[in-house]
Amino acid sequence: MDYINSTPAADGFRMPAEFERHQGCIMIWPERPGSWAYGAKAAKKAFAQIASVISESEQVYMIVSEGRKEEAAKMLPETVRLVVMDTDDAWARDTGPTFVVSGNVDTPYEARDLRGINWEFNAWGGTYDGLYAAWDNDNLVAGQFMSYLGCQGYNAAPFVLEGGSIHTDGEGTMLVTESCLLSKGRNPQLSREQIENKLKQYCNVSKIIWLPCGIYNDETNEHVDNVCAFTAPGEVVLAWTDDENDPQYEMSKACLSVLENVTDAKGRHIKVRKMLIPKKPVCITEEELNGFEFEEGEDMREAGERLAASYVNFYIANDSVIVPQFDDEADSLAINVLKEAFPDRKIVGIYARDIIVGGGNIHCITQQIPEVK
Repeated sequence: MDYINSTPAADGFRMPAEFERHQGCIMIWPERPGSWAYGAKAAKKAFAQIASVISESEQVYMIVSEGRKEEAAKMLPETVRLVVMDTDDAWARDTGPTFVVSGNVDTPYEARDLRGINWEFNAWGGTYDGLYAAWDNDNLVAGQFMSYLGCQGYNAAPFVLEGGSIHTDGEGTMLVTESCLLSKGRNPQLSREQIENKLKQYCNVSKIIWLPCGIYNDETNEHVDNVCAFTAPGEVVLAWTDDENDPQYEMSKACLSVLENVTDAKGRHIKVRKMLIPKKPVCITEEELNGFEFEEGEDMREAGERLAASYVNFYIANDSVIVPQFDDEADSLAINVLKEAFPDRKIVGIYARDIIVGGGNIHCITQQIPEVK
């Protein structure tokens, strides 16, 4: 597609918060044998369940290969729109466009315009520590979907970024992690200040809050959307554990220290709600491992490997919040935290083990499209 020779900030466009209203949501049908065990049978059921809940209040666009279109159509609600496109995997948050809108939070939805951003995607680290060797199809998803939607866009490439590595309040503040954005597999030629400037130009934010790390053993170099997320202006949830022997304890403590000693772009102190991680670590089993078919150059898992399970990896739909569940005693606690944070939305828990074994969770497989006129 033909990209606009400018930046969103220069044109008065901003990245809205996820809790602002959506026109729709992008998802990608799971197919990759190295990510989804046993032909993705269980994962497809989970994806279909999530798509069904989201489609109750916004349009779901499911990207799917031509060969799996009929299968997806049978498993998904009729309201879900199928978009035929080749991809390398199913992480719509990281490969889909990041959308920006004109105006500010007070601009009526009917007066807003929509545009998208294409970032460079390199499979979470490229040749340095990427998770698979070939990602050409995934790197084309953002531009192809903008063309499908008839949406103008900006091309931020060769700047490497994934949607899961940024989270904004829509009012000028952005959360990121140092472990991801300063990774040698992203933009090693750029300084921290230069990376900040890119985010300010393309997402139109004025303040970047750098958390030191994310969730323990998160293979994305610790995306922020797995550890901390805005639930309202000046309010976040933070993944937490009270177990001092858990490696996550010191990591979350370091993040809390930052959040307690910083203000947002509007000068507000940030209210932090702690959201406990699963009490029992979620680890991949030998049986699950036997269901994968890894390609050469693809990151291979090991039996007993701890997965980066976190309840913070939820999706905020127009009338609901869809939160992962792990058959753990902390499941209900996470739902209660979100009920307090989102009193006007229903909180829907969905069993998500069949997603986390692929490497991410509910927020990772979704990408919102903001509502405009």
